[in-house]
Amino acid sequence: MENKDIHIAKVIAQEVLKKGGRTFFVGGCVRDEILGIDIKDVDIEVHNIEVEDLVKILESIGDVQKIGSFFGVFNLKGYDIDIAMPRKEKSNGRGHKDFEIFVDPFIGYKEAALRRDFTINSLMKDVLSGEIIDSFNGIEDLNNKIIRHVNDESFCEDPLRVFRGAQFAARFDFEIDEKTKLLSSTMDVSSLAFERVFDELKKALLKANKPSVFFKSLKDINQLSYWFKEVEDLIGINQSEIHHPEGDVFTHTMMVLDEAAKLRDKAKNKLAFMLAALCHDFGKTVTTEIKKGKLTAYGHEVKSVTLAKVLLDRLTNKISLKKETLNLIKLHMKPNQMYNSAKKKSMMKLWDDAIHPSDLILLAKADALGRGVKKDYSEIESILNKSLNEYKELMLEPEVVGKDLIELGLKPGVLFSEYIKLGHKLHLSGLSKDEILKHIKADINKKSLV
Repeated sequence: MENKDIHIAKVIAQEVLKKGGRTFFVGGCVRDEILGIDIKDVDIEVHNIEVEDLVKILESIGDVQKIGSFFGVFNLKGYDIDIAMPRKEKSNGRGHKDFEIFVDPFIGYKEAALRRDFTINSLMKDVLSGEIIDSFNGIEDLNNKIIRHVNDESFCEDPLRVFRGAQFAARFDFEIDEKTKLLSSTMDVSSLAFERVFDELKKALLKANKPSVFFKSLKDINQLSYWFKEVEDLIGINQSEIHHPEGDVFTHTMMVLDEAAKLRDKAKNKLAFMLAALCHDFGKTVTTEIKKGKLTAYGHEVKSVTLAKVLLDRLTNKISLKKETLNLIKLHMKPNQMYNSAKKKSMMKLWDDAIHPSDLILLAKADALGRGVKKDYSEIESILNKSLNEYKELMLEPEVVGKDLIELGLKPGVLFSEYIKLGHKLHLSGLSKDEILKHIKADINKKSLV
């Protein structure tokens, strides 16, 4: 069944043709179709008719939204499709909005594609005939798995392209062209809005099979420093060769990221899970030392929380995302340390402390596999999941609630909340509700006699 956005694009193209114009699919949707990737974002560009004629066509088809005739970009209500006219852009400042935009429907196909970032995104496909116009050898670069910029001057006008190139390399497992790398290394990325950088990071973390390529690409062009300083600081931090034969903390983190990518579809919060995989060992930069002839990083998980918060605060204002990410980082060592512990109560507390305990197990697995030795994690994972299931079953059993405390004669107040917490703590240790209430009643009576 045809995508509704593609269908409406064809309807628009038919009307544009009647006016003597042509309509093209442009950008990522052409690239992704050639790569065999499902198309999610449909963008079209309308050539060779006046702006006023395009507006009339769109108004005859549906409810035109976000009309910005100055920018030549339109939308139709109910459709996720960008409808644009050819334009030139010229930077007049450092910010991502500091561009002069000139709409010119008759600019020509090559000139219109000249403003695109990379050759693989400069392809145009006629909506009706299917003809592909490839002004900058984008198909050749797709076949050769190369990320290559279109134009030296226009490429450098938007520093976000540094991060777009890195995330495309990660998503498609492509190599960035050497000249493109050189240009990218000269660009000042400090003026970018954090939301734009975070969007590129999310695409790398959630869409790439090897998110490590994103960071390795930025490392190669010396562009980690401003936005990902904490990641850059991992480079050269040595680890115990016994436990980490793969090398420094940066190498380990990149391996963990790629292992996490294999597991992320199982995660409750995919983005928090991937961010935790990225940040879990940040603390090793400040805790690594030699003790009794051994290289150690005791307490690094605590310091990792602090440093991860700095990075996350720089990149996003989403409070719940940060909370869930930091929770995973704080607890990431414990599953692999405690899985064979005879202390069931400690395991129950661990799952209780975790916001998404199943994601914590996935992170522990990625951490264990992300090193230079082959390891069968199935037995450990089985033990951890069995323990988590026991916790879930325990949480189905009745717990002490406020009503129970009132029936014991207690009035809401400070002691009230303390006994609720005590009841939950005793519940985690395996006591039944009746046993817990007896314990609380005895404690209340004891306090009343004092």
